[in-house]
Amino acid sequence: MVNTDNDRDVSEGIGQLECRNSGHDGQSAHPLLFTDISSIKALNAAWRKFSRGKKSRQDVSSYQQDLQPNISNLHELLVSGYYRHQPYQKFMIHDPKQRSIHKATVQDRVVHQSIVTATEPLFERRFIFDSYSCRAGKGTHAGVKRLYTFLRKVSNNDTRKVYILKCDIKKYFASIDHHILLGLIEHQVCDERTLELIRTILSSHGQESGCGIPLGNVTSQLFANIYLHELDWYVKQTLGVKYYARYCDDFVIVSDDKLYLRNIVGKIRQFLWEKLHLELHPYKITIRSWNQGIDFLGFVLRPHAVTIRNKTHKRILDRVSATNLSSYVGICSHADAYHISQILYMAAWRRGAGV
Repeated sequence: MVNTDNDRDVSEGIGQLECRNSGHDGQSAHPLLFTDISSIKALNAAWRKFSRGKKSRQDVSSYQQDLQPNISNLHELLVSGYYRHQPYQKFMIHDPKQRSIHKATVQDRVVHQSIVTATEPLFERRFIFDSYSCRAGKGTHAGVKRLYTFLRKVSNNDTRKVYILKCDIKKYFASIDHHILLGLIEHQVCDERTLELIRTILSSHGQESGCGIPLGNVTSQLFANIYLHELDWYVKQTLGVKYYARYCDDFVIVSDDKLYLRNIVGKIRQFLWEKLHLELHPYKITIRSWNQGIDFLGFVLRPHAVTIRNKTHKRILDRVSATNLSSYVGICSHADAYHISQILYMAAWRRGAGV
């Protein structure tokens, strides 16, 4: 039987379930879950996935020099209960706005990857179809394409006016409540050793306030989706919204009724605060018509064209080189941006030639 989008949308919300992994004795019905994280085989698999494309970096290269002793030592720390998360290295990036990144040690990042590999399938089957951040087969391009499909459908192929509510959550990663997040995780993960390991990861950042997950951890990507799955469930099932899509903390709702979109904002705001202790960003709540252009995930959608956002265009033009040209041309292929790809080819050639 093939799963449709609606089939996924009517799946049970994580926060409304008892743990479906527990057996009659109250123990995990998946007793090997911790083994799936801590075994030599699992850690080696996590290393391969984590280190792909990173082996030239000094810390990763150093860890690889004694890879099997390091993996064996990590295995012993995990199974003995002596594993402790090490402090982060903090630095700032500008991409395009300033963000604070927390970089964990290589050992900790291998653990992060192993946790995600073992536990993500438990949550992935619960996520709605139209959640596009950090999921296999999803991503920004799929999210933009899906929004364009919504706009075409609701506007009856641009024969009637259509509006888009676009919202952003204020300081999302820094505001995630550890206690609430753990409660959501416990609905799917009943293995106590795995839960204790997840608690260790959470307490490695924001322990004093009990809030926040670090940008930079692969676990944070999964945790962020688990947390806002509650919003997805509320919007789709309680509010009955059909045309909704989310990428991380950015989400859109499409309707031909502008007043309906205005009224729904208050309900979403109340739910986020009462259930998840989150706030909508007051300056990033917009309702626009399709003809005005919809800025979403680096692209601007209009009835007769999808273009690259001006700031994105300028940023990739500043950064393009022979090594990243194909990646940037690939971005252009998802928009009506042939002329931009030609400019990028010329810019990369000039820089390579030293012109």
